[in-house]
Amino acid sequence: MVLLSHDEHSDNLDHSGRALLAGVPLTLTTPGGARRLGNRARGLADWEPIELDRPAGGTITVTGVPALHGPGARDTVESVTGQVIGFVLTGTGLPTVYVSGDNASLDLVKEIAGRFGPVDTAILFAGAPRIPVLFGGAPIVLDSAQAAQAATLLGARRVIPVHYDGWAHFTEGRDQLVAAFTAAGLADRLDLGVPN
Repeated sequence: MVLLSHDEHSDNLDHSGRALLAGVPLTLTTPGGARRLGNRARGLADWEPIELDRPAGGTITVTGVPALHGPGARDTVESVTGQVIGFVLTGTGLPTVYVSGDNASLDLVKEIAGRFGPVDTAILFAGAPRIPVLFGGAPIVLDSAQAAQAATLLGARRVIPVHYDGWAHFTEGRDQLVAAFTAAGLADRLDLGVPN
Protein backbone atom coordinates (compact mmCIF):
# COMPACT_ATOMS: atom_id res chain seq x y z
CA MET A 1 0.00 0.00 0.00
CA VAL A 2 1.11 3.56 -0.75
CA LEU A 3 -0.15 6.68 1.02
CA LEU A 4 0.03 9.51 -1.51
CA SER A 5 -0.67 13.09 -0.42
CA HIS A 6 -1.30 14.07 -4.05
CA ASP A 7 -0.20 13.08 -7.52
CA GLU A 8 0.07 16.44 -9.27
CA HIS A 9 3.53 17.65 -8.17
CA SER A 10 6.75 15.82 -8.91
CA ASP A 11 8.19 16.34 -5.41
CA ASN A 12 5.45 13.95 -4.25
CA LEU A 13 5.12 11.67 -7.26
CA ASP A 14 7.87 11.72 -9.87
CA HIS A 15 8.39 9.44 -12.89
CA SER A 16 10.03 6.66 -10.86
CA GLY A 17 7.23 6.89 -8.28
CA ARG A 18 4.64 6.51 -11.01
CA ALA A 19 6.47 3.44 -12.30
CA LEU A 20 6.51 1.99 -8.77
CA LEU A 21 2.75 2.41 -8.38
CA ALA A 22 2.17 0.00 -11.28
CA GLY A 23 3.21 -2.86 -8.98
CA VAL A 24 1.42 -1.65 -5.86
CA PRO A 25 -1.99 -3.23 -5.16
CA LEU A 26 -3.47 -0.16 -3.45
CA THR A 27 -2.67 3.55 -3.42
CA LEU A 28 -4.67 5.78 -1.10
CA THR A 29 -4.82 9.40 -2.21
CA THR A 30 -7.23 12.25 -3.01
CA PRO A 31 -10.43 11.50 -4.92
CA GLY A 32 -9.09 13.38 -7.98
CA GLY A 33 -5.77 11.57 -7.73
CA ALA A 34 -7.56 8.23 -7.70
CA ARG A 35 -9.40 9.14 -10.89
CA ARG A 36 -6.14 10.11 -12.58
CA LEU A 37 -4.18 7.09 -11.34
CA GLY A 38 -6.73 4.43 -12.20
CA ASN A 39 -8.14 1.27 -10.67
CA ARG A 40 -5.32 0.52 -8.19
CA ALA A 41 -5.91 3.85 -6.46
CA ARG A 42 -8.67 4.77 -4.04
CA GLY A 43 -9.54 8.32 -3.11
CA LEU A 44 -10.42 9.20 0.46
CA ALA A 45 -12.48 12.22 1.44
CA ASP A 46 -11.67 14.16 4.60
CA TRP A 47 -12.32 11.96 7.68
CA GLU A 48 -13.14 8.92 5.54
CA PRO A 49 -11.75 5.67 7.00
CA ILE A 50 -10.84 2.46 5.24
CA GLU A 51 -10.14 -0.75 7.13
CA LEU A 52 -7.41 -2.95 5.72
CA ASP A 53 -6.30 -6.45 6.63
CA ARG A 54 -2.83 -6.74 8.16
CA PRO A 55 -0.59 -9.53 6.80
CA ALA A 56 -0.07 -11.01 10.28
CA GLY A 57 -3.78 -10.82 11.14
CA GLY A 58 -6.02 -8.11 12.44
CA THR A 59 -6.79 -4.84 10.73
CA ILE A 60 -5.51 -1.31 10.44
CA THR A 61 -7.70 1.70 9.80
CA VAL A 62 -6.41 4.43 7.53
CA THR A 63 -8.37 7.65 7.79
CA GLY A 64 -8.01 10.43 5.23
CA VAL A 65 -7.54 13.74 7.03
CA PRO A 66 -7.64 17.27 5.65
CA ALA A 67 -4.51 19.02 4.43
CA LEU A 68 -3.99 22.38 2.78
CA HIS A 69 -1.10 22.96 0.35
CA GLY A 70 -0.57 26.64 1.07
CA PRO A 71 -1.72 29.50 3.29
CA GLY A 72 -5.24 30.85 3.21
CA ALA A 73 -8.78 29.67 2.57
CA ARG A 74 -9.22 26.17 1.20
CA ASP A 75 -11.04 27.17 -1.99
CA THR A 76 -8.35 29.74 -2.82
CA VAL A 77 -5.42 27.42 -2.07
CA GLU A 78 -6.85 24.36 -3.83
CA SER A 79 -7.57 26.37 -6.98
CA VAL A 80 -3.82 27.08 -7.18
CA THR A 81 -2.02 24.03 -5.74
CA GLY A 82 -4.69 21.36 -5.97
CA GLN A 83 -6.24 19.07 -3.39
CA VAL A 84 -3.99 17.22 -0.94
CA ILE A 85 -4.66 14.77 1.86
CA GLY A 86 -3.03 13.47 5.01
CA PHE A 87 -3.59 10.19 6.83
CA VAL A 88 -3.98 8.78 10.33
CA LEU A 89 -3.29 5.10 10.91
CA THR A 90 -4.89 3.38 13.90
CA GLY A 91 -5.56 -0.14 15.09
CA THR A 92 -6.04 -2.20 18.20
CA GLY A 93 -2.70 -2.56 19.94
CA LEU A 94 -0.96 -0.42 17.31
CA PRO A 95 0.65 3.01 17.67
CA THR A 96 -1.27 5.92 16.17
CA VAL A 97 0.60 7.42 13.23
CA TYR A 98 -0.17 10.75 11.55
CA VAL A 99 1.16 11.45 8.04
CA SER A 100 0.67 15.14 7.28
CA GLY A 101 1.02 15.14 3.53
CA ASP A 102 1.74 18.53 1.97
CA ASN A 103 -0.05 20.50 4.67
CA ALA A 104 0.63 24.12 5.63
CA SER A 105 -2.26 24.58 8.09
CA LEU A 106 -1.76 24.38 11.84
CA ASP A 107 -5.51 24.89 12.24
CA LEU A 108 -6.05 21.57 10.47
CA VAL A 109 -3.36 19.91 12.61
CA LYS A 110 -5.21 21.14 15.70
CA GLU A 111 -8.46 19.65 14.39
CA ILE A 112 -6.75 16.33 13.64
CA ALA A 113 -5.18 16.31 17.11
CA GLY A 114 -8.62 16.87 18.62
CA ARG A 115 -9.89 13.71 16.94
CA PHE A 116 -6.84 11.44 17.14
CA GLY A 117 -4.32 12.91 19.59
CA PRO A 118 -2.05 12.25 21.17
CA VAL A 119 -0.25 10.42 18.38
CA ASP A 120 2.69 8.11 18.81
CA THR A 121 4.47 9.11 15.60
CA ALA A 122 3.97 12.14 13.40
CA ILE A 123 5.48 12.02 9.93
CA LEU A 124 5.55 15.71 9.06
CA PHE A 125 6.20 17.10 5.60
CA ALA A 126 8.40 20.15 6.18
CA GLY A 127 11.06 22.10 4.28
CA ALA A 128 9.15 25.39 4.00
CA PRO A 129 8.91 25.10 0.21
CA ARG A 130 8.27 28.44 -1.40
CA ILE A 131 7.43 29.43 -4.93
CA PRO A 132 7.88 33.20 -5.23
CA VAL A 133 4.88 33.71 -7.53
CA LEU A 134 2.49 31.83 -5.23
CA PHE A 135 0.94 33.23 -2.05
CA GLY A 136 3.46 36.07 -1.81
CA GLY A 137 6.29 33.59 -1.38
CA ALA A 138 4.82 32.13 1.84
CA PRO A 139 5.56 28.45 2.58
CA ILE A 140 3.20 26.00 0.92
CA VAL A 141 4.07 23.27 3.47
CA LEU A 142 5.09 23.58 7.12
CA ASP A 143 8.28 25.42 7.98
CA SER A 144 10.50 24.12 10.80
CA ALA A 145 8.94 26.21 13.57
CA GLN A 146 5.46 25.18 12.43
CA ALA A 147 6.53 21.52 12.40
CA ALA A 148 7.57 21.90 16.05
CA GLN A 149 4.20 23.54 16.80
CA ALA A 150 2.42 20.67 15.03
CA ALA A 151 4.34 18.17 17.16
CA THR A 152 3.17 19.98 20.29
CA LEU A 153 -0.45 20.14 19.12
CA LEU A 154 -0.43 16.43 18.31
CA GLY A 155 1.31 15.43 21.54
CA ALA A 156 3.60 13.39 19.29
CA ARG A 157 6.09 11.16 21.09
CA ARG A 158 8.21 10.87 17.93
CA VAL A 159 8.44 13.15 14.90
CA ILE A 160 9.89 12.00 11.61
CA PRO A 161 10.30 14.97 9.26
CA VAL A 162 10.26 14.27 5.52
CA HIS A 163 10.07 16.40 2.38
CA TYR A 164 12.79 18.86 3.40
CA ASP A 165 15.74 18.18 1.12
CA GLY A 166 16.52 17.42 -2.49
CA TRP A 167 14.41 20.07 -4.23
CA ALA A 168 15.31 23.68 -5.03
CA HIS A 169 12.06 25.11 -3.65
CA PHE A 170 12.77 23.80 -0.13
CA THR A 171 14.03 26.77 1.89
CA GLU A 172 14.69 25.01 5.19
CA GLY A 173 16.49 21.77 5.91
CA ARG A 174 17.91 19.60 8.63
CA ASP A 175 19.70 22.41 10.52
CA GLN A 176 16.56 24.54 10.75
CA LEU A 177 14.50 21.55 11.92
CA VAL A 178 16.99 20.74 14.67
CA ALA A 179 17.11 24.39 15.75
CA ALA A 180 13.32 24.74 15.83
CA PHE A 181 12.74 21.53 17.76
CA THR A 182 15.54 22.39 20.18
CA ALA A 183 14.06 25.86 20.78
CA ALA A 184 10.66 24.27 21.44
CA GLY A 185 12.17 21.78 23.91
CA LEU A 186 11.32 18.88 21.60
CA ALA A 187 14.75 17.82 20.35
CA ASP A 188 14.40 14.42 22.02
CA ARG A 189 11.29 13.68 19.92
CA LEU A 190 12.92 14.47 16.57
CA ASP A 191 13.92 11.37 14.57
CA LEU A 192 16.07 12.35 11.60
CA GLY A 193 17.21 8.82 10.87
CA VAL A 194 20.73 8.22 9.66
CA PRO A 195 22.44 11.38 8.30
CA ASN A 196 23.06 11.38 4.54
